[in-house]
Amino acid sequence: MYCLNMLAIALELAKENPSYEDIASKFYEHFLYIAKAMNLLGGDMDGLWNEEDGFYYDVLHLPDGKHLPMKVRSMVGLIPLFAIQTLEPEVLGSLKGFSGRLAWFIENRPDLRENVACMKTTGTRERRLLSIVDENKLRRVLSKMLDESEFLSPYGIRALSRYHKDNPYRFNVNGHEHRVDYEPAESTSGLFGGHSNWRGPIWFPVNYLIIEALQKFHYYLGDDFKVECPTGSGRLMTLWEVAGEISRRLTRIFLRDDKGRRPVFGGTEKFQTDPGWRDCIPFHEYFHGDNGAGVGASHQTGWTGLVAKLIQQTSEYSQTSGQGNKKTAGRWDHT
Repeated sequence: MYCLNMLAIALELAKENPSYEDIASKFYEHFLYIAKAMNLLGGDMDGLWNEEDGFYYDVLHLPDGKHLPMKVRSMVGLIPLFAIQTLEPEVLGSLKGFSGRLAWFIENRPDLRENVACMKTTGTRERRLLSIVDENKLRRVLSKMLDESEFLSPYGIRALSRYHKDNPYRFNVNGHEHRVDYEPAESTSGLFGGHSNWRGPIWFPVNYLIIEALQKFHYYLGDDFKVECPTGSGRLMTLWEVAGEISRRLTRIFLRDDKGRRPVFGGTEKFQTDPGWRDCIPFHEYFHGDNGAGVGASHQTGWTGLVAKLIQQTSEYSQTSGQGNKKTAGRWDHT
């Protein structure tokens, strides 16, 4: 993701200063090498992609040289979606140096090319795609991410799959068992000061990055690429529509429901019912993975304030239609 962000910056600067084409090429090459290390096609256990499960896992390198996938269904398996960038045909047409090196790698380094999404095939409006996740991997990862019994909460994407509520991940070291359980709010142990942090709650920064990634994938794949949302519902959505659905679920944390209660306040009755408090909405650090109640610090406007951006863009998109809407989406991705 870092490499592709730097590549996008370099390409923008190269429009005014051609020397930045070399910088863009450098980050493109770094992206390919990182993708190879992550995906490693051919069944090598060094890779983070698990073909059997259709998901990315951390891999533990043991002192004896063995490699052990840590099969925890967590945000770790979703973060590879963030590494995506689309290239406009007019950009490639105007930056001959960069486009030439891009073409050379595509034709002469199949060992690197095969570990990323197809860079030969053009998408909507002749765009090119740079992504660690190809269409097959994307479908398989999204099938878990959009499963309401796993990652998809009524209030956004959980940091850990709810699957681990009944199926905790267990790991034995020197006769001691360590485990990861689904803990949607505060921790049941004193680990990390009693906070569950990344073991179940909903976090705004990574949810926002998921939404942006889905918008970018749609920008390339278009309306023909659809997935079930929620998984198993039979309801097919474009990735643009999936991004909108996640946005609405996140926004729902702060809105009054049909009973006049805001999920963010949880069971705190004074905040739910007192006229002096019920409209004073806090921006919590993270949120309960099942009921949306605010958890942790209550003043995290730095990242939870992203809900304002989601509300703004949802409103603006609803006022447009057709291809103009999708064209706008590509511009939002870079802000």
